[in-house]
Amino acid sequence: MYCDNEEHRKDLFQEILIQLWKSYPSFKGDSKFSTWMYRVAINVAIQDLRKTKKKQQLFFQTNQFKDASVEQKSEAIDEKLKLMHMAISGLNKVEKAIVMLHLEEKSNEEIADIVGITQNYVRVKMNRIKTKLSKTVKKN
Repeated sequence: MYCDNEEHRKDLFQEILIQLWKSYPSFKGDSKFSTWMYRVAINVAIQDLRKTKKKQQLFFQTNQFKDASVEQKSEAIDEKLKLMHMAISGLNKVEKAIVMLHLEEKSNEEIADIVGITQNYVRVKMNRIKTKLSKTVKKN
């Protein structure tokens, strides 16, 4: 959800691996290794997303045209998945992280540890996210 194309996804994966390697000495064992790993990965993905959005804004400010390849790719995607993807992309960073972890079948406890919120707040956020997504999909 944080990348548009396969090459960018591969680059981001490499960045995550590098950051995991660099950050490993700071792993204290207070949580599961997988929880720590997800937290590092999400932070790297969010940082990359910020950089990418800034670059895109600069590009669109200097060039007043649309990227045809993005339109061609989106036409190839199944309509329901396309709508859900668009709805998820409209969420804020924390909501995206919660949805992606939920789709990976992580428990509320694991999601809470990774995102840094309480389990109860994960449940509340998930209900709000579901409502938001259903409204967005119904509009389109």
